[in-house]
Amino acid sequence: MSTQSESADPRRVRASDPEREEVVAMLRAAVSEGRLSLEEGDERMAQAYAAKYRDELGPLTADLPGAGREALWRTPEALASVRRRLRLHGVTVVAIAGTLVGLWILSGAHFFWPLIPLIILVIGLRRHFWMARHAGRWGGPWGRGPWGQWGGPGPWGGWDRGPAGRR
Repeated sequence: MSTQSESADPRRVRASDPEREEVVAMLRAAVSEGRLSLEEGDERMAQAYAAKYRDELGPLTADLPGAGREALWRTPEALASVRRRLRLHGVTVVAIAGTLVGLWILSGAHFFWPLIPLIILVIGLRRHFWMARHAGRWGGPWGRGPWGQWGGPGPWGGWDRGPAGRR
């Protein structure tokens, strides 16, 4: 049964555990960088865990650079994850390239037809490398982009939502 205060504003959306955890990770990164003191970090983390609605999470990271996302993507775990995915992408490109060249050799064709798919694969790998290199600048490979839109999958279940329900 809902109380009068909860039903007063139907636009308020309840915060989920993954949303709270992401805000806490941003706050931990800000504390490790020295942007927040230990006491202030602990206080904000307690507020994040106690938050009931999404709009209560936004102010906790609003005064941090990039809303705290830059620090989040510079943690050792995040960097290791980016390196692992980039390495997997590179291995996949090399395997596909080897398969295409092998098929070309077996086909006996005079024109090197694997060139076109190889160019596309290399462009994709180069873009992935560029995104990994500049992850902290825009809040991560799937964070807020240079034009301000949100992108990438996340705990909000879509490609177009940011923390605290911002669109």
